[in-house]
Amino acid sequence: MSTINDVSRESWILNTFPEWGTYLNEEIEAEDVKPGTVSMWWLGCTGIWLKSEGGANILCDLWCGTGKRTHGSGKMVKGHQMMRMSGVQKQQPNLRTQPFVIDPFAVKNVDALVVTHIHSDHLDINTAAAVNQNCPDAKFIGPQEVVNTWIKWGVPEEKTIVVHPGDEVKIKDVNIVALEAFDRTALVTWSNPEESLKGKMPQDMNEIAVNYLFETPGGNIYHAGDSHYSNMFAKHGNEHKIDVCLGAYGENPRGITDKVTSVDMLRMAEALNAEVVIPVHHDIWANFMADPKEITAIWNFKKDRLKYKFKPYIWQVGGKFTFPDNKDDLEFNFDRGFDDAFVIDNDTPFPSFL
Repeated sequence: MSTINDVSRESWILNTFPEWGTYLNEEIEAEDVKPGTVSMWWLGCTGIWLKSEGGANILCDLWCGTGKRTHGSGKMVKGHQMMRMSGVQKQQPNLRTQPFVIDPFAVKNVDALVVTHIHSDHLDINTAAAVNQNCPDAKFIGPQEVVNTWIKWGVPEEKTIVVHPGDEVKIKDVNIVALEAFDRTALVTWSNPEESLKGKMPQDMNEIAVNYLFETPGGNIYHAGDSHYSNMFAKHGNEHKIDVCLGAYGENPRGITDKVTSVDMLRMAEALNAEVVIPVHHDIWANFMADPKEITAIWNFKKDRLKYKFKPYIWQVGGKFTFPDNKDDLEFNFDRGFDDAFVIDNDTPFPSFL
């Protein structure tokens, strides 16, 4: 038995983080995706784990980092992306608000790590290291600047695949289609502040960001990364069959247009001809948090008049979504347990009147 003399800051960290331990790793590994379906788990921010009926395991945008950890000087570091976006000087309270629901260094059987764009809450060195160490055959798929960063970190170049809009990569029974991204923020917040301050930012969106369509036998999942709303979503909806779309939802601080707000989440789903729209990213940053039920409320307000053919789905971090099984659900809730209550004699005395 431990005593307080055995406890240190280091032991506390190792015994506590990630907060879910390997619970979700084990769940994903044990999941047997039935024919005609596709399953995915929300890992926080825009991170998802997609698993197909053919056993493809695709990890997208998993971020294992933190936001603010100290008040510091109270001022933005020169070159910070928020400073470049809006001229703000006061340090922003972008604290991480979600636990780590998966242990990146316990991942197994990952066939591909797919990243949408160059921002550090999507392109994560911890995830890259874990996948590289644990899954030697995994492919690292992303736009040019993402791949450049992986190679700088030490990912072998032969493991990487650069994609531009229109490119396709086959991973077992999943066809990954790269599509245009609409992330104007990325154009002015390239992840290297020193170079961007010298005017050396990439000017081609296709080199720093893409959206993805994951075509699977059980349904097609559209991942919009950090894209803002664009009329070009209609082009993607016309050219591809899209069953589920995920978009970066949030409440933008004053002077910032970075996340898709509730009305435009619905416009995105309609433009893409999707059956289900799922807001993500709203969970992770304290200064961008938004209530996703606002989307459901507006959908209810408009659905009969505008004849919406899709439904919103309010997810929880760490939860599973299976298409088409959950396509008519409006909200996720974790298993409450106790389905087998009283199958054995309990040892709690109950008064006879109960």
